[in-house]
Amino acid sequence: MPVTEARDHLADVVNRVAYGGESTYLTRRGRRMAAIVPAEVLEAIEAIEDRIDVEAAEESYAETGQDVTLDQMRDELHLPRTAR
Repeated sequence: MPVTEARDHLADVVNRVAYGGESTYLTRRGRRMAAIVPAEVLEAIEAIEDRIDVEAAEESYAETGQDVTLDQMRDELHLPRTAR
């Protein structure tokens, strides 16, 4: 569904997703840009991602026996450190 159409009918789109379990791709110039999905779908994806992260951390700890600080992780991922 084009973004402009979704904008014009947002309440209907949200209702179809929330109550009908229907996912809707939002497109721009015919290209999929985003999706509106039921909250349960996104929550399930986030839970899977969290579990994968925990397993990776457990594997890393098992290999090295060392904890990694948040600052070390930010440095490794080239992310800015937050102000304290």
